[in-house]
Amino acid sequence: MLKLFTTATLTGLLALTISPLTIHAQPRSTQTSTDPTVLRDLYRAQNLARQAAEKANGGLGNYRAERSMYGPATQSPYVENQNGTWTFTFKGHPPYSTTPTVESVVTVDRNAWRVTVDYNGSIRSSAQ
Repeated sequence: MLKLFTTATLTGLLALTISPLTIHAQPRSTQTSTDPTVLRDLYRAQNLARQAAEKANGGLGNYRAERSMYGPATQSPYVENQNGTWTFTFKGHPPYSTTPTVESVVTVDRNAWRVTVDYNGSIRSSAQ
């Protein structure tokens, strides 16, 4: 009985090990390099920007950033500035709501990891 169980277990593990994996490629942003270090830093900057907006809006009990701020960093709403910073402009809403009520603009300096909340308030028109 033990030999049968061991054989079945090994067969199952072998099947998991050699089964093909499906990998879905994410579209790449043209704003940032594909250098792994830069991508890691962008992901860190995205998290810092989102966390700054969460703090500015009273924490997770009161605020949630839009979904793009939780996904792949290259798909988040950011601009790479010439001075070595990234500026994220995104909207947020109360928990359990899907209607955005707040716009946040947060700049992250990737050299000093300084985070600046440039704007956090009512949603502005896209012309501003």
